[in-house]
Parts: sequence; structure tokens; C-alpha cells
Amino acid sequence: MIEFEQHRTDLTRIRELIAEAGESLDVAKLKRDKEELEAEMSAPGFWDDLNHAQSVNKHMKSVENKLNHFDHLNRSADDVEAMIELGDADDDADLEHECAEEIKRIYKELDEIRLTTLLNGEYDMNDALLSLHAGAGGTEAQDWTQMLYRMYTYYCQKHGFELKEMDLLDGDEAGIKSVTFQVSGEYAYGFLKCERGVHRLVRISPFDSNARRHTSFASLDVAPIIDEDSSALFSMEDVRVDTYRASGKGGQHVNRTDSAVRMTHLPTGIVVQCQSERSQIQNRETCIKMLTAKLAERREQERQELLSDVKGELKKIEWGSQIRSYVFQPYTLVKDHRTDYEVGNIQSVMDGDLDGFITAYLQKAAAKKPDDE
Repeated sequence: MIEFEQHRTDLTRIRELIAEAGESLDVAKLKRDKEELEAEMSAPGFWDDLNHAQSVNKHMKSVENKLNHFDHLNRSADDVEAMIELGDADDDADLEHECAEEIKRIYKELDEIRLTTLLNGEYDMNDALLSLHAGAGGTEAQDWTQMLYRMYTYYCQKHGFELKEMDLLDGDEAGIKSVTFQVSGEYAYGFLKCERGVHRLVRISPFDSNARRHTSFASLDVAPIIDEDSSALFSMEDVRVDTYRASGKGGQHVNRTDSAVRMTHLPTGIVVQCQSERSQIQNRETCIKMLTAKLAERREQERQELLSDVKGELKKIEWGSQIRSYVFQPYTLVKDHRTDYEVGNIQSVMDGDLDGFITAYLQKAAAKKPDDE
């Protein structure tokens, strides 16, 4: 069958791509890393430092996942080769269809591996702390902030990431003024850092009785959750701690104690707050983690600025500073202004389909690195 000849051509290309993936992943180094980590984990007293042990375990899991992924690709290619030979000999249409589907799946898996090879930053493997803030636009902007929160919630669900809400401030009439949430999963920060910046909405506002078109803004800040000791980044002497009563739905769920915690890092003015836990002690511990994440990200941005002489601060939340525009009327279009990647199906984007935007950004960032360095 002519289809099997095409499958043989595809298999040859797949073998080449797997070899390239092996070079990008540096499989030999991954195997050495695994041996070294296994030796460290079996050493006496490994669990004496719990934070370090957890960090090593996380690193080991990542190394094993990459090696297993690479091995699975090779086995899949071998399976396709066997299917081609068997199916071609028997002129088996069902096996030909199965072979075609497996080839499509392998190509998709290779795309995923190529994407992870672009995530080689110091904190890319880590969990992420995200903060959404409504900008210019009043109630419309607050509704837009809630829409973005929903978008990222769906994105996390699609990718198997765990989302935990840390703090939320409701809007005056609708939507939310701000929300802070943690996203946990491998490469959560590496992917979501691509979303940092100002997001612009253009639509006919449902809050305008004259049905006029409005432009609104919301910003997203993204920081890595790190295992580093907070004392390496700040002293509690430089932090003002305030407690307040957590907001609730009322009735039996209303919090009658000052369990919510707000921390202000006085030298930088960075503020974090948490009311998601039931006790003040737990909220305090969470705030310390959040502040550590924010300061680690600030340190990384300062390092990048020194390398590139380009300011990496979050842009002012207003017209002309956006990284991406979402146009609902008079036409539908989502366009990323950093990469020019665009999608006409705006509903799919609002339902969390952000992979195209993130991939385009990572590829452009990787292409620029040789010139920047």
C-alpha cells in the first residue's frame, strides 16, 4: 500500500527528530545526574534537611520524567516500524490506520519535548505565584480581570496543574479587583512566565446601557515559588506585618478572628497577603513564601536588566503598554504584540487554549538569546 511508504518516510524523519531531541535534552548528562542524585538520596542523614531533601526529590523526578519520555519515544518508533512491516506484508487497512494515528501522536510528543528544551531558566521547573490586577476601565476592567482568572484556571486544568487561590478582592459592582493564586506542577513557572504583562480587552461593555465599545486593561505578575531560605532574600526586621479579618460569604463561614495576614517589604514596597488558610500562623507562613517568590523574581529581573540593559519592570497598566489584545467587537481576534502570533477563535483562548501564544513567545526568546549574550 502506498500509505505504508509514506509511513516509512515519516518514521525516518521521526528517528532524526528523536536524535535531535536526545542532543537537546543531553541524555548522557541526565543519566549522570540521575546517578549522582541517587547517591545523594541514599546517603545517611539525607532527610535531616527536609527542604533540601524535597528539592532533590523534585529534581530527581524531573530527570526521571525526561529520561522516561525519551525512552518512550524510542520504543514508540520501534513499534511503528513493526506495524509498518506487518501491515504492509498483510495489506492490513486497520493496521495502516493505527500506524497513522501513532505517527501523529509521536510528532505531538516530539513537539512537547522541543518545547521543554526551551525552558532552561533557573526557576523554570518551579511552581508559580500569579497575581492579577484590574487596571484602567473601572467595573469593565474588574470584570475583565475575572475573565482572565477563569482563562488561567482552565489553562491549568488542561495541563494538569493544581491551582490554589491565596487572596481575592471582589470588584465594586462586578468582577474582581485583584487575585493571587499559586499554580503547582512541573514547569508551571516556565510556561506561565510568558504571560507576564498587561492584557487589553476591547468589547461592547455589558455594563454600558448605550452599548458602546470599551477598552480595559488588567496586569498579570508571575513569580517562581522557590525552595531557597527566605533569610537569604530578606530579613523579617524589614517587613511590616498586619493582620485583618478575612472576607467570607457570611453566615457560619464568616471568619470572626484576624486570621488574614498582609506583609509589606519596606525596602521595596512589595506587598503580599493571604487569607486562604484558616489560621493566622498558616497565612503568615504562606505570606513568607509569597514574599520570597516576589523578591526572587525581582532579583532575576535585575540580573536580566544588567545583561540586556532593558527594563524588565511590569509596565504601567494603560493604553499602549499591553503584551496582548483580546478583541471581541467589531471582530474577534487575540493578538500577541511581542510575537505577532494571533488567533481568531477568541472563545478557545478564553477557555484556556494558550499553548500557541506560549510556544511562540518561548521560540522567539530562544532565538534572541545568542544576540543578547
